[in-house]
Amino acid sequence: MPSIVVVGSQWGDEGKGRATDNLGTDVDYVVKYNGGNNAGHTVVVGGETYALHLLPSGILTPGCIPLIGNGVVVDLAVLFEEIEQLQRRGLDTSALQ
Repeated sequence: MPSIVVVGSQWGDEGKGRATDNLGTDVDYVVKYNGGNNAGHTVVVGGETYALHLLPSGILTPGCIPLIGNGVVVDLAVLFEEIEQLQRRGLDTSALQ
């Protein structure tokens, strides 16, 4: 099974989120494996803008499984708020693992 891995070697804004978003329609999983909600990325899908901090951008792609790994520092209040914001906009978040 082939894999695509996007890894950054710098701290901060280097385009990992954009690269992941661009590849997101061609993958089965998008995994956030470390970090917390202090950073984030903005994704535009179908003309709609989404700001994500804890959720992997794959949550916006039907059929893609978004996964939050055990290396992520999770602020539950932030996580639940992000999920609720997407649900209020009509997005299905049930695939989140």
